[in-house]
Amino acid sequence: MKRSLLTILQYLFFVALGFLFVWLTVKDIKQAEWEHIKGSLANARRWVIVPVLAMLLLSHYSRALRWKILMEPLGFKPSTFNTWAAVMIGYLVNAGVPRLGEVVKCSILAKYEKVRVDRLVGTIVIERVVDLVCLIIVFIAALLFQGHVIGDYIADSFGNFFNDETGHTSYRKVLLVISIITVIALALYFLLKRYGHIDVVARIRNVIIGIGHGLNSIRLIKHKGAFLFHTLLIWTLYLLSTTAGLFALRETAYLGFAGGLTTLAVGSVGMILTPGGIGAYPLLVAKLMELYGLDPHTIGTALGWLLWSAQTLIIIVCGVIFSALFSYHNKKQRKIETR
Repeated sequence: MKRSLLTILQYLFFVALGFLFVWLTVKDIKQAEWEHIKGSLANARRWVIVPVLAMLLLSHYSRALRWKILMEPLGFKPSTFNTWAAVMIGYLVNAGVPRLGEVVKCSILAKYEKVRVDRLVGTIVIERVVDLVCLIIVFIAALLFQGHVIGDYIADSFGNFFNDETGHTSYRKVLLVISIITVIALALYFLLKRYGHIDVVARIRNVIIGIGHGLNSIRLIKHKGAFLFHTLLIWTLYLLSTTAGLFALRETAYLGFAGGLTTLAVGSVGMILTPGGIGAYPLLVAKLMELYGLDPHTIGTALGWLLWSAQTLIIIVCGVIFSALFSYHNKKQRKIETR
């Protein structure tokens, strides 16, 4: 009961946060600016949506294949269809409740395949770590190629976090953050060791052990080249689809790959902040366009919602389709196998 209540509260919080960002995006837009947004979208190269959706779909398929590679050292060999379906359904759930989709995709895959949910958690951790590294690389590349545009903004926005009133590094703040992380880690270790006999703590401990098995599996990956290939392919497709989205609007087409790189970096943060990036993604993209000298209330807003809509559309449509086909496909496969 408490877990259900916590899930509901978490869902309401992130949805409220998403709508807050939506409000922040549109609150200052005047009627004349709404007309400008409509005109910009009406003059957009609409045919670009087809390759954008195709690239996004291919990136999700590549992610499913990469997940299969991670499962192989654990002795799991699920079908490609079930893995791809689980990935898309997980994305669909994540659009409503952040992080819950990761649990759901492991659970539904375990329902029809000979896999263990607790062992799959480790593979999810590996995926997140690898994607975080890729996102950091994207940010570094964006700073290298577009530092003159976003460098000062990032420094002004985030660079003062560890600074004191004089603008110098506050070692007290740095020490405080390190101390808090250390205390949390020690407290968690003590609780797991001292109260491991309690059912709830034992479950958490088993999950952590499962994560350990999964993390260890990265060392045992048989097809490291294929894993690297799919990782590069996924993020290349993200970049290409984002750049194509910029090309769709005539006002942002000139930004090219460099603009696509910064938009991918900033937009990815928005996708993390709220369920499916609702509100946050368009807002951050609009603010980014302001750094390029474009009106954030018109062109920036139009671009942000256009890119977000394309990503959300592929997740909703494919998520619903795979949800409908998942059970039917596996029941059909079982009938064939039992003949």
